[in-house]
Amino acid sequence: MTVVAIDDTDSRERGMCTTYLAALIAERLGDVDRTLLVRLNPAVEHKTRGNAALAVHTGADPDRSLAVVRDALDGAETADPDTNPGAVVVPGDPGGVPERVADQAGSLIGALAAAGAWRAGGEWTYECLAYRERPRWGTPREVNRESVFAAADRAYPDAWDTVDRTEGETVCVPHTPGPVLYGIRGEDPDTARAVADRIESEPVARRRVFVTNQGTDAHLRAAALSDVRDGYAYRVEGTVADPPETREGGHVFMGIREGDTRLRCAAFEPTKRFRDRVRALRAGDRIIACGEVGGGTLKLEKFAVRHLVTTERVTPACPDCGRSMESAGRGQGYRCRDCGTHRDRAAERTLERDLEPGWYEVPPCARRHVSKPLVRGGFDAPVHPER
Repeated sequence: MTVVAIDDTDSRERGMCTTYLAALIAERLGDVDRTLLVRLNPAVEHKTRGNAALAVHTGADPDRSLAVVRDALDGAETADPDTNPGAVVVPGDPGGVPERVADQAGSLIGALAAAGAWRAGGEWTYECLAYRERPRWGTPREVNRESVFAAADRAYPDAWDTVDRTEGETVCVPHTPGPVLYGIRGEDPDTARAVADRIESEPVARRRVFVTNQGTDAHLRAAALSDVRDGYAYRVEGTVADPPETREGGHVFMGIREGDTRLRCAAFEPTKRFRDRVRALRAGDRIIACGEVGGGTLKLEKFAVRHLVTTERVTPACPDCGRSMESAGRGQGYRCRDCGTHRDRAAERTLERDLEPGWYEVPPCARRHVSKPLVRGGFDAPVHPER
């Protein structure tokens, strides 16, 4: 088996898409076992912009594969100064790639990651990508919105993040000038293809199903709060120490702690209604927080409520007159100024909470490619999916 891997051939301003070049390479090579779409960890500094790196597993000869790749890279958007294409052709087991390649920056890191991804194992999902006719690139996409929502409803939950019903967005349709018309993500290739078949749109030039790590949480690592560092994505447990605060721009910040260690967490404005879930947390709640850490802040992608504070301490009422009592002094309890009655400690009041134990997540319109939707299952508590 020969593995052909590429990265960073696209441009946000000028178009093109690395998945499109991978589809062309796969068509030209033939004898393809699988085509991988590998999302790189968004927290890692030394990579390309977080777009997909691609790998084609083929039975084609390595020399022919290299020639096809070189020809395909002529179609990369190299006029963009931010585009720096890289390719790796591995004649056989990806485990034999020389380590010196890993020392090179940018696109070769992404390509190398894609080359070794299948050997590394892990959880896989699928995406069916439809591509536009070339003369239409850079023009408004013609996709029937109602057909997308109908197809999404029919396939849910086996196909996910096709739409965001609450925001009314067709999440599967991009807004960049590139060749992708839409992308359907699902648990199996047949489901993804079936949804694509039901979408009414402009003509589709070509279509390809990719095996991918999207929607798997492959980027998250479990860690103690004291071990958290910038440049990684984590799953950490802690107690809410600093209650949620909404700041300029609509961003919501809070703090969690474990022992003497504290970590700031944030739900930024693009996460929309997820911020209301974060705002509903209170000091003392026990949670698991998931997300990328940068600048000492964990950018929340999802969280799980482990324990909710259900009572709060309040100034007691006088049992005789019903008026609010006042402090009798530090450590001396409470007294009623009018009746002279005394109480040793504060009263407890039951709190009505807008949260339940279990997992909460950002909506589909705000989800990172690699982040796992709750509807996919496999979580350790009840889930409250967004759709």
